[in-house]
Amino acid sequence: MKNRLKVLRAEHDLSQADLGERIGLSRQAINAIEREKYDPSLPVAIRIARLFETTVEEIFFLDDHC
Repeated sequence: MKNRLKVLRAEHDLSQADLGERIGLSRQAINAIEREKYDPSLPVAIRIARLFETTVEEIFFLDDHC
């Protein structure tokens, strides 16, 4: 699954550690999500969307080439 997490995090001037602390994940987990090595659970995706005041669909999306 593709995502815009790194872009949103940069726009809000948050480090991976800052974001992880705010949503209850490790910096390593945030890094894995950003690198598309790990897809977050739905509850985690919702927490991220709420933090950035947007929808899950605006952050996470399927690759159109699948």
